[in-house]
Amino acid sequence: MNDLAKGQTRRLDSTSSNADNSACYERFPYARAAPSMYLAYSLLFLVVAVLGSPYFLYRALRRGAPAGSIRQRLGLLPISLNLDSEPSIWIHAVSVGEVLSVRPLAAALRQRYPSLRLYVSTTTVTGQQVARQTLQQEVDGVFYFPLDVVFIVRRVLDALRPKLLLLVENEIWPHLLRECRRRGVKALIVNGRISERSFPRYRLGRPFFRRVLGDVDRFCMQGEESARRVIAMGADPSRVTVTGSLKFDAVAGADPHLRGRGRVLRFLRTAPERVVVVAGSTMAGEDLPVLRAFRRVKAAFPDALLIVAPRHAERFDEVVRLAMNEGFSTVRRTELPIDAAPRADVVVLDTIGELAQVYQLATVAFVGGSLVETGGHNVLEPAVHARPIVFGPHMSNFAEIAQAFMSNRAAVQVASSRELEEGLLELVADPVRRASLGAAAKALVDANRGALDRTLDAVVQVLPPVRSATIHPFRVVH
Repeated sequence: MNDLAKGQTRRLDSTSSNADNSACYERFPYARAAPSMYLAYSLLFLVVAVLGSPYFLYRALRRGAPAGSIRQRLGLLPISLNLDSEPSIWIHAVSVGEVLSVRPLAAALRQRYPSLRLYVSTTTVTGQQVARQTLQQEVDGVFYFPLDVVFIVRRVLDALRPKLLLLVENEIWPHLLRECRRRGVKALIVNGRISERSFPRYRLGRPFFRRVLGDVDRFCMQGEESARRVIAMGADPSRVTVTGSLKFDAVAGADPHLRGRGRVLRFLRTAPERVVVVAGSTMAGEDLPVLRAFRRVKAAFPDALLIVAPRHAERFDEVVRLAMNEGFSTVRRTELPIDAAPRADVVVLDTIGELAQVYQLATVAFVGGSLVETGGHNVLEPAVHARPIVFGPHMSNFAEIAQAFMSNRAAVQVASSRELEEGLLELVADPVRRASLGAAAKALVDANRGALDRTLDAVVQVLPPVRSATIHPFRVVH
């Protein structure tokens, strides 16, 4: 079993990580970034923002972003968010996957730091929706992440007064980190990863990024390869820790009945013997190959059902049309009657946050974003239900996890649409292999729990907790 599956924490060298800021700058003088580099970054950011604003605005509106999100991205948070200017912890989780992965961490931070308010920001509309649905018991407020412009960042820091900033996965924002360092705010990258696709771009900007990374107090990386990459970008090795992926803890600890999360299954009352193919988080360019692969499955198993979950809400209508054009009787999940078996060939999951529970219905699960070059999606959600998993060749966003699954014979990787057809059909027809793959996938999830505890250890080292009985109500920012 590889290092990821062993689930062990590994410091990249023995140098103490508790040195104060001045000691850090003495040992790493590059941590004081040249003003000219930040000026160049600001100008480039401004150019991209101005030229790209029509597209970004169109995309945001198309995905249902409220008008208030624009104000929040400009740093104009409501006064009610932190009316008494109390100190806080700020977690930034870009989208749905990141939000779900940090839910156990948010709950643990609430217990460990009861005297600090707890906030979560997201970048995407769907991430915002899921954060509001799933984090009400853990956090004091949810808002949209601000633009990385100095005066905007300062507004948000003034409003939140954070003691600790946690950036999830690969969120590296130079001005935000620099301002946190100036104010004495501790900053951590948690569940960190540097993908194979993004690494060359970071390497090109190494003279700048090594200065930016000097403002991060600890890097909690998902695996050895990501740890090596962040060091190659210029991170202080003594601050890099391999903690494993929080996603293992998030899915392993998920309660399907919590706040009605299992309710979706009442709309999908499938018989145990019915073949169900679940295609999760599909991206543009994948739905037709999935539908055509399902056609072959249905030829062998006439009662088979396909549940397809597009990654983005704006594609729901498109996928419905594609399925109908392919000759399948198609229905949306929101059109299904409760406590009845779907009579259609294809169900389009036109909801947010239900896919993780729907996976437990799968005879075979295909994880999308992997047939096209978008980097793949979370294979752990079907794995926790011991479902056999198929994914395509493009898994750069989950490279270490995907490699662990392949090394442990816990998934099937296909190289093309044609192989997807063959792979789905073979698995549906082979219950013994399905059971073997599912059991190996579930065992891998169970074996790799522990990233939460290791991440908390890193947090406590940079910000020792002070006990208090203060409890704050949840506040959603509109």
